[in-house]
Amino acid sequence: MSKTLSISNAITEAMREEMERDSKVFVIGEDVGTMGGAFGLSRGFKDQFGPWRAIDTPISESGFMGMAVGAALRGMRPCVELMYNDFVGVAMDPILNQAAKFRYMTGGQAKVPMVIRAPFGTGRRNAGQHSQNLEAFFAHIPGLKVVSPSTAKDAKGLLKTAIRDDDPVVFLEHKLLYAKKEEIPDEEYLIPLGKADVKREGTDISIITWARQCVFSLEAAEDLAQEGISVEVLDLRSLVPIDWEAIKATVSKTHNVIIVSEEVRRGSYAGEISAQIMEGLFDELDSPVERVCALNTVSPFSPPLEDASFPHKEDIIKAVKKVLNR
Repeated sequence: MSKTLSISNAITEAMREEMERDSKVFVIGEDVGTMGGAFGLSRGFKDQFGPWRAIDTPISESGFMGMAVGAALRGMRPCVELMYNDFVGVAMDPILNQAAKFRYMTGGQAKVPMVIRAPFGTGRRNAGQHSQNLEAFFAHIPGLKVVSPSTAKDAKGLLKTAIRDDDPVVFLEHKLLYAKKEEIPDEEYLIPLGKADVKREGTDISIITWARQCVFSLEAAEDLAQEGISVEVLDLRSLVPIDWEAIKATVSKTHNVIIVSEEVRRGSYAGEISAQIMEGLFDELDSPVERVCALNTVSPFSPPLEDASFPHKEDIIKAVKKVLNR
């Protein structure tokens, strides 16, 4: 049996099921209790689980992130909501120097089983301080795992796995995907971290992507199919650990690669993946790896300017034709 859920409802369901399954799981962050979080994903949790498991905090990311690290070290499993991933700058030390380092620095004697849920992404007219795509920042930090789903099924299965993981996991949720719906199983399921998913089979070129750009890539692939171009779309889902075997398989199949990301191009995680492919799979390539990323600019508030700053379907189609000389 299955049911239709939006990504936001799938995330809510995953948190609720894990809190019901394990009393050590709790949610913490600004307005997550009384208000249900900035996007309503923990609505009703305070009534169901009480104020000690749906904890409203002051506006102090550094404070409540430090509390969550401490709770995780004591055996709890906090699920922290950063209202926007942009606010990570205020909580750098607890994440960068504490959560990500403890397990290594104690030789595995200490674990930090916590999830940092971080809404991200452009397209919502939230301007420069609420529209960033910071996956490259998180992926750069050894000790953190990084996940970014594009579908409701993936969101639920990956979040449940992340909550049960003994390492800190940054769970990036694109804000403009929250309403996206699909059929998901009624029964419990888990999706392992580090496993990509081929969302569309193809033979001419591979698009490697994640989050909302996976949706645009699938739309582009559908349009290109009408012109006789067969596009394979690989949704990484998990950025760290990354599924190198899946990348190797798709590159070896099509021999042409585009990496599509909503990050600004300079210093992007797309650039890191491109470098790894060029270093490890150069002989499989018929053309250089192409990146389709956002412009190196602060996200504008103006709708037309914001739309022009990050990739859409048309940009992906243009890049595919460039690589294939069509």
